[in-house]
Amino acid sequence: MHPLPQPWLPRFDLASDGWRLGAAAVALALAAQPGALRAQDAAPPPATMPEPAPAPVSAEGGPVAFEADGVSYDSNGETVTAFGSVILRRGEQSMRADQVTWNRASGQIVATGNIRFVDEDGNQLFSDRLELTDEFKTGAMENMLLALREGGRLAAQKGERGEDGRIYLTNAAYSACAVEDAEGCPKSPSWRITSERVIYDPEAKKVRFTGARLELFGARLFPLPGLVLATDGRPINGLLIPDVRYSSSNGIELVNTWYQRLAVNKDLAVLGYVYTKAAPMVSGTYRQLASEGAFQITGYATYGSRIPLGSADPTSQKDFRGYFAANGKFQFDPYWSLTFSGRVASDRTFLRRYDISRDDRLRSMVDLERIDDKSYLSLAGWATQTLRVGEPQGQVPIALPVLDYRQRLDDPVLGGKVELQLNSLAITRTAGQDTARAFASARWDLRRLTPWGQEVSFTTLLRGDVYHSDENYLTSTAIYRGNPGWQTRGIGVAAVDVKWPLVGSFLGGSQILTPRFQVVASPAIANLSVPNEDARAIDLEDSNLFALNRFPGYDRVEDSVRFTYGLDWFWERPNWRINATIGQSYRLTSRPTLLPDGTGLSNRVSDIVGRTEVRFKDFVKFTHRYRVDKDNFAVRRNEFDATVGSSRTYAEVGYLRLNRNIAAGIEDLRDREEVRFAGRVGFARYWSVFGAGVIDLTSTNEDPAAIDADGFQPVRTRLGIAYADDCLQFDFTWRRDYVATGDARRGNSFEIRLALRNLGFR
Repeated sequence: MHPLPQPWLPRFDLASDGWRLGAAAVALALAAQPGALRAQDAAPPPATMPEPAPAPVSAEGGPVAFEADGVSYDSNGETVTAFGSVILRRGEQSMRADQVTWNRASGQIVATGNIRFVDEDGNQLFSDRLELTDEFKTGAMENMLLALREGGRLAAQKGERGEDGRIYLTNAAYSACAVEDAEGCPKSPSWRITSERVIYDPEAKKVRFTGARLELFGARLFPLPGLVLATDGRPINGLLIPDVRYSSSNGIELVNTWYQRLAVNKDLAVLGYVYTKAAPMVSGTYRQLASEGAFQITGYATYGSRIPLGSADPTSQKDFRGYFAANGKFQFDPYWSLTFSGRVASDRTFLRRYDISRDDRLRSMVDLERIDDKSYLSLAGWATQTLRVGEPQGQVPIALPVLDYRQRLDDPVLGGKVELQLNSLAITRTAGQDTARAFASARWDLRRLTPWGQEVSFTTLLRGDVYHSDENYLTSTAIYRGNPGWQTRGIGVAAVDVKWPLVGSFLGGSQILTPRFQVVASPAIANLSVPNEDARAIDLEDSNLFALNRFPGYDRVEDSVRFTYGLDWFWERPNWRINATIGQSYRLTSRPTLLPDGTGLSNRVSDIVGRTEVRFKDFVKFTHRYRVDKDNFAVRRNEFDATVGSSRTYAEVGYLRLNRNIAAGIEDLRDREEVRFAGRVGFARYWSVFGAGVIDLTSTNEDPAAIDADGFQPVRTRLGIAYADDCLQFDFTWRRDYVATGDARRGNSFEIRLALRNLGFR
């Protein structure tokens, strides 16, 4: 009887002296535990063969069963040999070999030929020859390979089991790289770790290296003292590979991380930063996963120099500097949840100087929610720290509490849906206007289809508001202040929206042409008598063209009667897709409106707005948004984003120009112009070059507040080269910042990053 075909792992070379590994397996974990063999499918012994002693039963993992094509017995040598597709099993562990021989006199067991073992964690051990005791514990092994479940491979010339149950390996090498390409041809790993001695502890499921060194593309680099790997994929405590950077603000920067796994659901990373032009800094991140949710906390701290913004004497001073951030979410039951996020910095330039974040505002929030299929409840609070130059922190609002409750009901009379809403908001400022608001509303929506295919939607909204504000004079923009003290107002809105989709074929594809018409009516509303806190950034766009209220918040509501008309067009054929929208609105009344000039909505006839999207496969994506002046067809908003290429080689371009001619006193609606670009070009299979940049094209003609703006001011550019394969990522990046803010200087920055798969290195 011929043995059955066995699984085969191609040979590969990990050691520098060129020794090669066999492609079969046995498990170190199983070898470290006592066991016994129980014949299940053996050939009958000869008649003269004496009855063998009963096989012992393992006390730890249950009996070890085996299958084989045949079993022979040598009475002179007192050896029992199982041959031909020998399979041993115990629990979730299994071993295969071509032959297993048991010497009853010495108790020695020798497995040879295509040995392969899979342990309970999914790791696989391969060897050419393995010696075992009669308790099924390993003795010596040759040319062994341990293939970890996480993808790494550990190879050694020799291995022996010590009295402590550990496996001691000599001339070992480890790599997480694939040893075959997509065509199945052998290839050398991008990196490997060599070690003269490796200790494998099957009980602790750890592999500890002694005298380990990292080799990159065959070049021996720095040593890795104390390197430990886990065979079950769990993280291991220890140092990570450092990052190296250079910046004009801090000089040469060396960053290293100590990772500490505190429990299966929590860990801690502590980072140390050393600079040539700044004081050292420390940071830490704590993460925890609980049964109801997860959260993480991050902090930075240093005692260094900074240049105060707005100081008449721009000299540096020593201060404590730092940053704190925390966020998380907890789901208490299917309905109740808590989401929170907090961010605070010691000063306005800390994050930018140390390249932690480019945000100019830090938002903190907490939100307790209850959501079911018919109702929604939110109790939230918001606070913001401004990092903008020249913006007083005392003018930045704190919103606490913010209450929002909504209940949906079925209309038993006319059909449709009714939504009831209660909302309240309290805004305080340490050096500005304080506002409190509460309202109750009821909204009814009904959607019907006519026999001719039109989609008709009816909407009515009734709302009552109560406001209280004080110190209104501290708000610089008059139309945002409102009247101080108690104010009330009532709101009523009714709307009809009609869509008529027309389907047909066009240019080898299918198209949907949808004319759309909307009527919205509302009596005069006392808008300017109440403060405007959440509806300031008004601008006519394609996204709010058919909205019931085109203001972004609750404090301002459009009144009078208006007609909105537009056209949606969708065309699709294989690999191609085009989606376009265009529209305009008309107000019946000619009385002045609360909408500022330049928003596109201040006159009876609005500007024309639209959006066009073009897509070809996943190779070309193009989106264009625009607003055209109704009188002279000047382009008041011109914005496009384009992406061309694949995930490996691509180019991205974005452009925005707001030419609205809005009065300079309305700070939320300033004009600006900028271009953004990014790209990557892949070459030589694993290599790529990449770059990105942001250029401010705003001039003083567009924004008078932009002092010394010349219409071409680079903000930030970046250029780099990267290597990335299945197990290694390496990149070198150059970046230049053109804008200085305090001690966050303009200038060049360089960064080198290295990441190795399975080792937890950044």
